[in-house]
Amino acid sequence: MSQVGYDSGRAWVVDTRRKPRTFSLAVVYFDAVAITDKIYLKNHRQIVSQLDTSIPKGAFKGATMEVLYSGDGLAKLDDATRDRLLDFATDFLDCENPDDLYTGYPERQFIRYLLELRAQGLGPDAIVDVMSDEYMLYAYPGDVLSFLDGAVRRLEAVESLAAVENDEEMERRAAEARRALSNG
Repeated sequence: MSQVGYDSGRAWVVDTRRKPRTFSLAVVYFDAVAITDKIYLKNHRQIVSQLDTSIPKGAFKGATMEVLYSGDGLAKLDDATRDRLLDFATDFLDCENPDDLYTGYPERQFIRYLLELRAQGLGPDAIVDVMSDEYMLYAYPGDVLSFLDGAVRRLEAVESLAAVENDEEMERRAAEARRALSNG
């Protein structure tokens, strides 16, 4: 019996009769950084002016996350901006271990958020609108579409790999996730 698994850019097949083998599949690589590098703070100039400090425009850049995570200077922001940025920090940067802030935890949480919005039936334009309303973040709808398309293609690859390995459970789960993202 074989099991197929996937995490952080690696796919693996475990044959219970033999020693486990792990192999890298470029086609399955789920590049979290690619989309989170394209997520920006809306009204960045206004935020920087109010904070009276310079931070990168990218929401998932180290210095930006550090300011939002620590809360330094957020009291200087107007109420609406502060509330949305605190919501962002709570929802994506609130790690059990502070060291997890730099291990991809926020990016994984945000990707889960994007995928859940798509599964609710929202298209790329609507996803960008929701991100903007909830967290004062923006991205280009084309970047979101590209990310979602890549996620569907990766799930197709996982589904095919699971079928080859006769892992019906993994194949079913990948197919369900793919349909949820495809149909939205």
